[in-house]
Order: sequence, then structure tokens, then C-alpha cells
Amino acid sequence: MGKEELRKGMLISLEKLGLIERKKAEKAMHEHLFASSLWKQAQSIGVTLSTKKEWDTKTIIERAWIEGKRVCIPKAIHQTRALDFYEITSFLQVERGYFDLLEPVVSETEHVDEATIDLMIVPGLIFTRSGHRIGFGGGYYDRFLKHFENTTVSLLHSNQLIDSFPVENHDIPVRYLVTEEGLMRTQEKS
Repeated sequence: MGKEELRKGMLISLEKLGLIERKKAEKAMHEHLFASSLWKQAQSIGVTLSTKKEWDTKTIIERAWIEGKRVCIPKAIHQTRALDFYEITSFLQVERGYFDLLEPVVSETEHVDEATIDLMIVPGLIFTRSGHRIGFGGGYYDRFLKHFENTTVSLLHSNQLIDSFPVENHDIPVRYLVTEEGLMRTQEKS
């Protein structure tokens, strides 16, 4: 089965989760993330502003601000499919961008050197225990992660974890996964 078929199947599967189950899973994921040493040690968090199809990141952003952490969100550069990160200190510093995603207002935010982001929360749709992921199809994060050396983590429901899928040379695994059941180190292959 190809990535596109897997994506469609997973989106249907996630839509079948009821609102109560979804909220309960999100709460558990957030608790596991906030209790982790990954979170406690990070002073700077890279994170997207979630869409309705993704797990809530607004709670993560608000918690980071409360704890005095720096919040950096991506701006997509569509010509090169690259990501540039900008620090936001308020939800008033974001606007709807390409694909209707919330992105930083560049004129009101400060560009951030990716090397200063301690913890990158990477979105995705399907994952393996080795940390490989299928995203939403643009390849932006794989390009970004190729040169990102700090800690990476993804939030997912345990239903999003599958045994395998075709991995390509440009697919970059994340180092940690957080499900409603807990935090796990991925079984990255060197």
C-alpha cells in the first residue's frame, strides 16, 4: 500500500474517534509530554499551530509561555518547500497562510536560528516504532529535519502507530513518540 492510500485510511480512522475519546487522548498526550525530561529541559519549543485534523498544540504553546519557554512556529517557503521558524509571544502574531495554515506574521515576529530550538514537535499522520512518519504530503519537515540536530518528538494516538510502510532515503525519523499511553524512545536505525 502506498503512502497516499495509508494517509486516506488513517484520516478516516481518526475521524471515527469520538470527541470524548479524542479529548481524553489529547489530555493524556499533553500530560506525558509535560512530565517528560524532554519538555522540562527545553527552553525553546518548535511547534506548528494545529489544524482540526491534528492533535491540539494550542495547549502546548500556552503551557510553554506559562513556563517561560520560547515558542517558535514555522513559516513555509513554498518555492523551496523549506521551513523558517519565528518566535511568537501571542496568538495575535499569526495569520492564515498557504493551505489555510496558521503561520507567523513575519513583520511582527523574530526569526529564530533552528539550532537554538531545543525541542521540535513534529506533526505527522502515521508512524512506525523506528520514528519514521508519514506527514500530510508536502515533505517540508523531512527537508527541515535533515539538518536539525536537536530533539524531535511527535504526538500521536496509538492507532497511528503501524508496523511498517515504505521508507524512502529522504524520510527522517523522529527520536521520541508520545501517545495517550506514554512517551517512547524510537528504535532508530543508524
